[in-house]
Amino acid sequence: MSGSDQLSAVFSALADPTRRAILAELADRDATVTELTAPLPISMPAVSRHLKALERAGLISRTRSGKLRMSRIEAAPLREAAEWIERYRRFWDTSLTRLDAHLAAVQAAGRPTDRTAHGPALPDSESPGKSHDKEN
Repeated sequence: MSGSDQLSAVFSALADPTRRAILAELADRDATVTELTAPLPISMPAVSRHLKALERAGLISRTRSGKLRMSRIEAAPLREAAEWIERYRRFWDTSLTRLDAHLAAVQAAGRPTDRTAHGPALPDSESPGKSHDKEN
C-alpha cells in the first residue's frame, strides 16, 4: 500500500469510535478479542470485524500463541498520521498568529473590526433598544 493509501486507511479506521476505544485499550496492553469485548456494548464477532479493519490499516498486529490470539497496537501508522496532522497544525498556528497581528494593527489604528460598524445606519425608531410605541 502506498503512503497516501496507507494514510487514508489509517484515518478511515480512526473515524470509528469503537475502533478508537479498542486502540485505547491496546495502548495499555496487548489483549484478546474476549478482553477487548468486555468493556464494549457490542458482540465478539463485531469486535473481531473492527480488529480486522484495524489490522488492514496497519494499526494493530495479531499473533497466535496456542489458543490465544493477541492483538497489539502498532505505533508507526499513528506516528505518520500525527506527523501529517502536525504540518497542518503549524500552518493554522502561523495563519492565526498573522490574523491576530492584523487585527491588533487594525484596532490600534482605530478602525472598526466588526460588521455592525460597516452596516447601514438604522433610524432612531429602528435602533435596538428603542421602543416602537408612540408616546401620546
